[in-house]
Amino acid sequence: MDGRAAMGWKATLAAAGVLAIGCGGLSDAREPPRAALLRPAPPAAEGFSPQTLAEMNAAMRGLVDKGAFPGVMTMLVRHGRVVDVQTYGKKNLATGAPIARDTIFRMYSQTKPVTGVAMMMLYEEGKWSLDDPVTKYVPEFADLKVFKAVGPNGEIQVEPVARPPTMRELMTHTAGFAYGLVIDNPIDKAYRDSGLLGSKSLHDMVVGVAKLPMADQPGVRWKYSVAVDIQGYIVEKLSGQSLADFMRNRIFGPLGMKDTGFYVPAGKQPRQAALYAFDPKRKVIAPATGFMVLDVTKPPTAASGGGGLVSTAADYARFCQMLLNGGELGGARLLKPETVALMRTNQLSEAVLAGPDGSTPLGPGVGFGLDFAVVTDPAKAKTGAGRGTYSWGGAAGTWFWIDPENDLFFLGMIQVIGRPKTPDLTEFSQGFVYRALVDPAR
Repeated sequence: MDGRAAMGWKATLAAAGVLAIGCGGLSDAREPPRAALLRPAPPAAEGFSPQTLAEMNAAMRGLVDKGAFPGVMTMLVRHGRVVDVQTYGKKNLATGAPIARDTIFRMYSQTKPVTGVAMMMLYEEGKWSLDDPVTKYVPEFADLKVFKAVGPNGEIQVEPVARPPTMRELMTHTAGFAYGLVIDNPIDKAYRDSGLLGSKSLHDMVVGVAKLPMADQPGVRWKYSVAVDIQGYIVEKLSGQSLADFMRNRIFGPLGMKDTGFYVPAGKQPRQAALYAFDPKRKVIAPATGFMVLDVTKPPTAASGGGGLVSTAADYARFCQMLLNGGELGGARLLKPETVALMRTNQLSEAVLAGPDGSTPLGPGVGFGLDFAVVTDPAKAKTGAGRGTYSWGGAAGTWFWIDPENDLFFLGMIQVIGRPKTPDLTEFSQGFVYRALVDPAR
């Protein structure tokens, strides 16, 4: 549901066969970077300082020990080799069960890049184009209205939409829709009050969106929105399959993502991490409650392409490596290299990047591709990551980035919604990772 932009932008590894780590130590025998399975390698063999990575792991453990979150799992991969993987702390404070390599996490908005891949698979099949009007696929949006003002009696005043939003705008959060996750304006409040994210079907969801005022005219502003849930509906309509079936058949199955889906089967539920939230009154983390807490013990009636997936680090690592490989993993090709390149290319104009008030909604040096944030200028973004690094995160604290320039990706997993005293974990981990990359030529 909500990635880092919604919370403030600045902001199992299935032991048998998926990640060969732990039984016999780390092997230093090189394999081709495009190997089907993610194999371990000593950090130094891939250009990293073991000492600096140890500092990162100690810092992560320090955050757990201070009570910032119950537990954490991190994973660093370069050239298709796992150079560092760590678990620390608890997946459930009540039982004391530790986080393990096969722990299942709620991914929330890290679902969005997966939905984006599903969309682009259909794009490659010629079923839609970036500059098509969304109404070509969602005719329910034919009569959209846009917020204009709040009237003297508190009523929302609207005006007609100037033109239908395009598919490109839908995939870049510039279509004009809202979300209802952060209630700081009347349109997001209307979204929250409508309950549309709890709709019984994705068609019911788009009908609900059509009845609500848009926050902006299309193409005017980057605003985190329900757009990726709408994409999930379009996947269903164009493929003739449910979103869950499409992802299982076309993405998870081919990639070997055996623990990823829209619910946790009963036999796997003991492996699931408990979900927590920051309690502002007691200033501690406590079991999460409220509309953000989806019931993942059974299949949903409407799979959320914006935030419904559960997964493991091992599974999501295979997804990341597929993208880093240019759309292929272990002989399973999901996308062409040029399609992946398109997804990680900034699609926003300078005017949208600047924001209506010059506030740079994604932060300096950061643009947005197709369902990913993209680093366009590392110096302005104040990151050691390479130009073109793309990323997103989830509401419960999961995060990842993929750096094609340095042929690496990083995954981090926690399960806490709202962390006002926790550092931005992407910035925090990137600081260590790129300081540790002492020999990038390796």
